[in-house]
Amino acid sequence: MPHARLTLDPHFTVAPVSRRIFGSFVEHLGRSVYDGIYEPGHRTANEDGFRRDVIELVRELGVSTIRYPGGNFVSGYRWEDGVGPREQRPKRLDLAWHSTETNEVGLDEFARWIKEVDGELMYAVNLGTRGVQEALDVLEYANIPAGTALSDQRIANGSPEPHAIRMWCLGNEMDGPWQLGHGTAEEYARLAGKTARAMRQLDPTLELVVCGSSGAGMPTFGDWERTVLEETYDDVDFISCHAYYEPHDGDVASFLASAVSMDRFIDSVVASADHVKAVRRSDKTMYLSFDEWNVWYQSVYNDVEKITDASEWPQAPRLLENAYSAMDAVVVGNLLISLLRHADRVTAASLAQLVNVIAPITTEPHGPAWRQTTFYPFAITSRLARGTVLDPKIDSPAMVTDAYGDVPMVDAVATHDDAAGTASVFLVNRSLTETVTVSIDAGPLGVESVRGAQTLHDDDYSAGNTLQDQDRVVPEPNKSARIENGTVTVTLPPVSWTALELQ
Repeated sequence: MPHARLTLDPHFTVAPVSRRIFGSFVEHLGRSVYDGIYEPGHRTANEDGFRRDVIELVRELGVSTIRYPGGNFVSGYRWEDGVGPREQRPKRLDLAWHSTETNEVGLDEFARWIKEVDGELMYAVNLGTRGVQEALDVLEYANIPAGTALSDQRIANGSPEPHAIRMWCLGNEMDGPWQLGHGTAEEYARLAGKTARAMRQLDPTLELVVCGSSGAGMPTFGDWERTVLEETYDDVDFISCHAYYEPHDGDVASFLASAVSMDRFIDSVVASADHVKAVRRSDKTMYLSFDEWNVWYQSVYNDVEKITDASEWPQAPRLLENAYSAMDAVVVGNLLISLLRHADRVTAASLAQLVNVIAPITTEPHGPAWRQTTFYPFAITSRLARGTVLDPKIDSPAMVTDAYGDVPMVDAVATHDDAAGTASVFLVNRSLTETVTVSIDAGPLGVESVRGAQTLHDDDYSAGNTLQDQDRVVPEPNKSARIENGTVTVTLPPVSWTALELQ
């Protein structure tokens, strides 16, 4: 049996755990909002029409920031369509997803919903078809307590307290030709810079996210980041990263090593940001908001014929409703390891998305809500990752991949909460066939016991949770975990994700 070794030392740290790493994303796309978080006729619906069963699952998931209302949707969105009396709100065509938007849910309703799930609203402004004035308008509406036309309008609409949104995205994926208002990096940078400076005149304490590349495979990747940051470096706090992963041509070994790609993506964006920092001789460090990431079988969506007749665009169609497998959950768990490993620079992230659309939570209209396989590594990591991220020294046997060459079979990260006297270790076994024993030297942490060990694995790694069998793939206690003389030993089955709680 292959054997891997980890060494944990409280002196080898990365950064404090940022709760914003455990963010998510709700876009007006498919059934994410309608028949997802919002279904007025559902037996659990609250006074605003939001499903309480979904609220409970979102709380259990442990999300922090939630990005809203898009996504590609935001580049054609008029925020004022979604406020005021519902019966007066216009229906609009959504060019991004070939759908009809009813605007039943807008900023005020979503701000109330996000309080129900103990989350923080991260709002995206439209810099595709709109610009500086519209960004200032929604900022005034959302954040000014009272006494102006737009803040008084919010109060009249039933929200007497300001929404106090701190984190704002300056558009979405403006490097993408599919995006409404897409232009060159120079064009976007000038608009984003003007918008950022104007918003800071209203509130200099805002945290602003400028659009980075929508993927490392974009032809403008690298140059886009450099150009945008050269214009906006002094005016923003984050640059965004977006990445989705799926198997290509049946290459599941490379898919299981997707975190290698995420690591390289993050390192490249950090290098671009630090290049601009050096050229500008700045003391400021640019942080990354990885505000779209997930497993997404995008090729399946791309192969579906789209409705071209706008008069037939449906309301809340079933779009991007991936059914996730045990293998997908292992990859999601490994991507979380990558995000934590870069906690010194990635201080915000958003799993895209939250409900129904490439999501950890699935619902049926008038029916149940349940946890997809990907729910578990996210929820458990969000609950256990506390204190400071440690940099474990890993010695692992290698596995061969077509996309990345030789990669470690075992990947891991750890966190240490010195005040509570606890540590957590998150591990994946990427091998399709090999069971691996892992020895963890936790002596420098003073670990005395293993409080808990759970592993997500299924002998059929394509198995998932369905309406008919909602608990087919769930984490199970890993009874192999034990400790002796400060060394923790645990056995990892093939294609598995494991979390250890140490005291």
